[in-house]
Amino acid sequence: MQVKEHALPGLLEFIPRLFGDPRGVFYETYSARLMQEMGLPANLDWVQDNQSKSQPGVVRGLHFQRPPHAQAKLVRVAQGSALDVVVDIRRASPTFGQHATVELSAALGNILFVPAGFAHGFVALEEDTLFLYKCSDYYAPSSEGGLLWNDPALGIEWGVAEPIISPKDVVLPTLAELESPF
Repeated sequence: MQVKEHALPGLLEFIPRLFGDPRGVFYETYSARLMQEMGLPANLDWVQDNQSKSQPGVVRGLHFQRPPHAQAKLVRVAQGSALDVVVDIRRASPTFGQHATVELSAALGNILFVPAGFAHGFVALEEDTLFLYKCSDYYAPSSEGGLLWNDPALGIEWGVAEPIISPKDVVLPTLAELESPF
């Protein structure tokens, strides 16, 4: 598996070796040994898997959970493709308020590790995009937080003319309004 580091410290992309033949394709989507070799915290326990199905133009995010239920995430697309977006909301980080985008696709099989302390979201690029999340803590509604997906201060290019946004996501705070718990 190839590992790509991104400009935001802690953000890692894993690109697996795909083994294909006339029957289809096989590849490894998770290896605790590899994650530890790459310096991910040895105490990360993946306790919850989530899946969403979205149509093109659906924007989900930007979400995070506050401590004590902060979540690291391992995300990938099992069908279709999505533009994945993360924003560093760690106050002491030199990249606080900066974002990174990674196109995740079922064809490539790439996987993104998103540490706790990042707001996370994505936009579906294809019909019936299946997005999979592996989380290091359980969903806790009382710890839910987020950032406004189109905050001009973030400068995120979502690449979609008419986004489909949930009512919950259109009222999230901007980065300037956010009291980051990280």
